Amino acid sequence: MPPTPTPAPIPAPTAAPTPTARAYAHLWADTRVVFGRCLRATLRSKTNMFFGMLQPLLFLALFGPLLTSLDLGVNGSSWQTLVPGVLVQLALLGGSYVGLGLLMDRNLGIIDRMRVTPVSPLALLLGRTLRDVAQLFVQSVLLVLLGLAFGLRAPLAGVLLGLAFVAVLSGALAALSHGLAMRVRTPPEFAAIANTAVMPLMLLAGLLLPMSLAPGWLDAVSHAVPFRYTVEAVREVFRGHYTSGTVALGAAVTLGLAALCLFAATRLFGRARH
Repeated sequence: MPPTPTPAPIPAPTAAPTPTARAYAHLWADTRVVFGRCLRATLRSKTNMFFGMLQPLLFLALFGPLLTSLDLGVNGSSWQTLVPGVLVQLALLGGSYVGLGLLMDRNLGIIDRMRVTPVSPLALLLGRTLRDVAQLFVQSVLLVLLGLAFGLRAPLAGVLLGLAFVAVLSGALAALSHGLAMRVRTPPEFAAIANTAVMPLMLLAGLLLPMSLAPGWLDAVSHAVPFRYTVEAVREVFRGHYTSGTVALGAAVTLGLAALCLFAATRLFGRARH
C-alpha cells in the first residue's frame, strides 16, 4: 500500500495589527504621499530653488569677510561664529515663511479638496513640513561648504550635530508656519505677523554677532529668546565641544521648542476656518 501522505503543517496564526499600529501605518503612508507631491512641486520650481539657495550663500559671502578682522570676544575664528549664526538664521527665516505656499494653496481650494479625502489631516502638515526640512537641509549643506571655502574649520562630527540642530529647528518653525497659514486669510496678514515676530527674535538671538558684545540690559533680554540657546550650542559643536552645558541646554531648549511648535501647529491645523 502506498504510504499515507503526511498532512501539511498548519501555519500558526499571525497576530492582527492593533488599531494603533494601523493608524500609525496609515499616517506614515499618507505623509509619504503628501511629502512626495510637495517635493515634486518644489523641484519643478527652478526659480524658487535657485533664489532660495542663493540668498543665504550671498549673505555669507558678502557679510562674512567684514568680520574676519574683528574681535568678537569668543574663542575660535569669526567663521566659527558667523556660519552657525547664518545656519540658524536660515532655519528661522526659511521655516517661518513657508506657510505662504500653504496659504496660496488654501485660497485656491486645494487644501479643502485634500481635507475631504481619506488623507489624514496630520499627514497634510507633516508631509509639507518634511519637504521644508529637506529643502532647508540642502541649503544648509551648501552654506557650510561655502564657509569651508572661505576658511571655516570645524570637525565633521560638529558640523553634523549642527545640521541636526538646524533640521529640528526648521521643522518646528515650518510646522508652526503652516499652522498659522490655516488661520489667516491673506498673504499680507501672514507676512505682517511673521515679520513682527521674526525680526526681533532674530536680532535678540545674537545670530550674526554674539550677545556678549551687547549692553547688559539687551543681553539680559535675549535670554528669553530660545534661538539664542540653539545658536550658542551650534557654535560650541562647531568648535568641537560636544559635552558642555551650553550644548546640553541648547539641545533641551530646541527639542522643547520643537514639541511646543508641533503641538500648536496641529491645534491650528485642526481648528482651521473653512
